Amino acid sequence: MDIEKLTRNVCDLSLEVGEFLKKEVSKLKNTDIQVKGIHNFVTYVDQESERRIVDRLSSLLPGSGFIAEENPALMPGDFTWVIDPLDGTTNFIHGVPLYCISIGLMHEGETILGVVYEPNLGECFYAWKGGPAYMNREIIRVSATPAIGDGLFATGFPYYDYSRLDDYLAIFRHLLQNSHGVRRLGSAAADLAYVACGRYDGFYEYGLSPWDVNAGALIVKQAGGMVTDFGGTENYIFGKQIIAANNSLYTEFLKLFTAWKQESN
Repeated sequence: MDIEKLTRNVCDLSLEVGEFLKKEVSKLKNTDIQVKGIHNFVTYVDQESERRIVDRLSSLLPGSGFIAEENPALMPGDFTWVIDPLDGTTNFIHGVPLYCISIGLMHEGETILGVVYEPNLGECFYAWKGGPAYMNREIIRVSATPAIGDGLFATGFPYYDYSRLDDYLAIFRHLLQNSHGVRRLGSAAADLAYVACGRYDGFYEYGLSPWDVNAGALIVKQAGGMVTDFGGTENYIFGKQIIAANNSLYTEFLKLFTAWKQESN
């Protein structure tokens, strides 16, 4: 398998589907919005985007499996695509111009390819195992910010699991008081991509699904960053917790999550 060529093919696919997303955003009506759960929405655009992505990926890598947000009937395989066809649906339905397509490829449990495309700015972030990380063919690196006090951070607000809200808000409060600030874009894929290119120095969130983080996490790692769960382990794809940061401040950042680690033990 030529993993670099496959990655670039996935980038091309993401650009094509991104054009579809931008065309449909102005056509969306309230009656097109379905509620999957509390603060969790889906539209025909998500579903059609996923259909187009699955069809093309199936031809690019015949026999591969899928973990996809909008179709739980799709099954994983030795090679498994992990797809979010529209990360940031709430932004999309409100006309906020920040949402992403996120496509990762796992082989026997390890992510080997990741693409995150934000169509409004035309920014395609991508990486493959063993190579650098890129944005639009330019190599990107995480920041060199040395400490939390000098950093800008991102998070996502929990939208259904409020069981750890006090612990979450304690970290949020600490960063508000002791850093350059905290941002919330509404797309975990974009947050991770922005850590990879150095716009953010760190990102954290809980309650996420594999399709939210799979591609972006690889891009951060290939850009020289650190990605773990709140306990500092590798269970961030399926464990519903993720920290991403540059190497310089990762250890300081991880210490903020002591309450989570103590409860896990």
